Amino acid sequence: MVKKLQKMSADKKSGPQLSGAVKESAQQIWLAGLGAFSKAQEEGGKVFETLVKEGLSIQRKTQAVAEGKISEATNKMASMATDIQSKAGHQWDKLENIFEDRVAKALNKLGVPSAKDVDALIARIDELNRNVQKMSGGKAPAAKTAAAKPAAKKAARPAAKRPAARKSA
Repeated sequence: MVKKLQKMSADKKSGPQLSGAVKESAQQIWLAGLGAFSKAQEEGGKVFETLVKEGLSIQRKTQAVAEGKISEATNKMASMATDIQSKAGHQWDKLENIFEDRVAKALNKLGVPSAKDVDALIARIDELNRNVQKMSGGKAPAAKTAAAKPAAKKAARPAAKRPAARKSA
């Protein structure tokens, strides 16, 4: 179109023809614009729907990635919490052992026998009983055994009363 106009302007003879060509060119440009507008209007809905579909797809992908990251962060936090809980448990165990050791030392200083001391004494008594039985001919008389049991119970009672007296003091 432009070449046609340039050719006509070069001829300079065709002034009225030039104005007609310009009008015709303007008319064609106008019609081309209307056609483009109509085409954009028709396909605009399709383009809009396509854009909505692509946006929805991108949103789903983004949500999936975000959920994956949240899940990963949650797992890391749970792992860290487990580690901290484990370390805290070990610290409590150490503290408990220190406390038990100090209480045992304090009780030992006060003359209270430990569980190990009592177990050792029981083992020693059992051994002495066996030796006495061997020396006395095998079995101890029933009267001696029956008399030894109430004596042991009586000896255990004052020991049980002693801590109660300490509590009130």
